[in-house]
Amino acid sequence: MKIGVIQLQTVLEPAENLKTIRKFLTQAKNEKAEAVFLPEVFYSMSDGTKPTPYLIEENNEHFEAIRSLATDFELYILGGSAATQLEGKVVNRSYNFSPDGTLITHYDKMNLFSCDLSKHSSNQIIDEGKVYTAGNKPALMDLGDFKIGLSICFDLRFPELFRWYSSHGANVLSISSAFTVPTGKAHWHTLVRARAIENQSYVIASAQWGKHNEKLSTFGHSLIVDPWGEIIADAQDGEKIIFGNIELSKIQSTRERLNVLRNPARNYM
Repeated sequence: MKIGVIQLQTVLEPAENLKTIRKFLTQAKNEKAEAVFLPEVFYSMSDGTKPTPYLIEENNEHFEAIRSLATDFELYILGGSAATQLEGKVVNRSYNFSPDGTLITHYDKMNLFSCDLSKHSSNQIIDEGKVYTAGNKPALMDLGDFKIGLSICFDLRFPELFRWYSSHGANVLSISSAFTVPTGKAHWHTLVRARAIENQSYVIASAQWGKHNEKLSTFGHSLIVDPWGEIIADAQDGEKIIFGNIELSKIQSTRERLNVLRNPARNYM
């Protein structure tokens, strides 16, 4: 399956973001991709101190604007998240649509980011717990022969989540992100490749890039990584779409070579 991964410099206003996304979806359609992955908070990015005012609710205008990306281009639109109003709370929700506009499944970010980079040149202090309510369960979805485990950004640092996905049949891991610049430079490539190697699965890591507002800048480097940990594509800097092929045979051959996932879990204590 040929996939595309869009890297964005999302701003607060959804119309601007959708215009850019649609440009890249046109390119994906011309390249004969079947599925396109979007980054975290692709629809609207606030400054991190409060939610965006453009909150998704079931079947409201913002929900329909996202769904139309799938139906207008007849593509799977996967992975990307948007701030969503839910019973008086706000969650960071990953939306996943089929080409006919069916919502396949959603995932609410479970591990919320908190960091103090006030002593770093970025001077960032971020606490997502002040903006979002954490989700409480993982989410898997089928895409042909592939089974995708969904995650968002800070989830990347919790390998037990991805091990759970692998133990429940996942062979592709989606990690939609908005990594800060300092943490991205330090850890992004290492962690993404590690999740692929540990689980002998493809990792599709769609990312935000650039300066979004006065408070937030992100690292970029959206990645497609194969089950051996090799980087198929790296978006590096800038807004763009990258492409790669995911192959069931590559997953099978890698797992046969290592045989790791077939070994039973051990209690080392």
